Amino acid sequence: MVWNNNNGSGGAGSPLDRPRTADELPRFARDTTPENPWPVSLLSQHFHDAVERWPAAWIEGQIIEINARRTGTVYLTLRDSFQEVSISALGFGAFAQKARAFQQGDRVVMHGQADLWVKSTRLSFRADDIRRIGSGGIKEQIDELRKKLKGEGLFDESNKVPIPEFPTTIGIVCGPGARAEGDIITNVNLRWPIVHFAVKYAHVQGPQCPAEVVQAIQELDADPAVDVIIVARGGGSFEDLIGFSDERVVRATAACVTPIISAVGHEDDWTLIDLASDMRASTPTDAAKRVVPDVREQQQLVASAIGTMSMRMRAMVDNESRLIEGYVNRPSLTQPQTMVESHERDIADAVRAMRIGLTRIVDDAQMHVEKLKATLTALSPQSTLDRGYAVLQNASGHVVDDAGDVHVGDELTITLRHGTVVAQAQATHV
Repeated sequence: MVWNNNNGSGGAGSPLDRPRTADELPRFARDTTPENPWPVSLLSQHFHDAVERWPAAWIEGQIIEINARRTGTVYLTLRDSFQEVSISALGFGAFAQKARAFQQGDRVVMHGQADLWVKSTRLSFRADDIRRIGSGGIKEQIDELRKKLKGEGLFDESNKVPIPEFPTTIGIVCGPGARAEGDIITNVNLRWPIVHFAVKYAHVQGPQCPAEVVQAIQELDADPAVDVIIVARGGGSFEDLIGFSDERVVRATAACVTPIISAVGHEDDWTLIDLASDMRASTPTDAAKRVVPDVREQQQLVASAIGTMSMRMRAMVDNESRLIEGYVNRPSLTQPQTMVESHERDIADAVRAMRIGLTRIVDDAQMHVEKLKATLTALSPQSTLDRGYAVLQNASGHVVDDAGDVHVGDELTITLRHGTVVAQAQATHV
């Protein structure tokens, strides 16, 4: 066998600059030196050979991750039921067929043998049998917490706050140096470049995770400049994401006044923060695409709106122009005198009728006046005087119609047809 170690630091012509045969390499680890070390591949092979000699064993734990997408192969992550220790396992053929009936959270016993993948010097457990012994404690605890918080109304849709359409400042809760931060900022800037960011770092797995995530959420919620908060973490195992199902994190998320988006894990990963948040994104990148609009789409919408408005304005103008043209071509406008001719005729007819009516009224009134004049003339005292009669009045001006009212010597006024006569009574005869 030829062992290739082409990354040595020896000078030109050094044995480390070329592949070496087994005879050139130390037989035992204790014989290695800086000038004659083992290649990594040889060490990994020795590990593999040693692991192969280990006996098969039954192990017990809880399935925290299972992947049975590939036909004939199943990958699992088994976690110790009492300590935070886990191991990767895989199986093929009949085992894979049997393991497809299991799910995340199941407590199992599994038979197999330790195996080491030489290319990455990674230890795993190659299983050939699996049996269920119950449901895992962690899954049951999370499920009980979910039921409890749901009963309190923390997951109700009525508590959800709408995400602002055009945020100016986005708060981000993520791990220090996490790829999720870069994914969010990069994708947001590509879609809506005018956004500002407020980033709070926190452990996103391990025992420190819940308290630090709660503190980061509360600090961003207290900042009036922050319009929306994204809690982000890349994918991981069920055990890695368990901190985001902590009761403290869920309650802090539900109590957050600022709209909050959970972007924890990948599309298939679910934690309780997803239920309490105002929006769930499948990945941090998905959160970036959903928290801001696409400036190009908005430009297209504006252009489309302007086009629609212009089209409608042109249609309105064209319609009004047609109406005006119709009005202009009407005979009433081309020959406006026709509009008044009928009215002139009506007025002339009315004037004639009024003149006739007034003439008739005047004539009737004149005849009536003449009748009244004749009657008045006939009944007037002057007519009596004109017939030769006279009116006799005493000194006080009263008409005397009885001789008994006159005494000798009374002064009397006699009104004749023409003029008056003043006389003195000489005698009376009754």
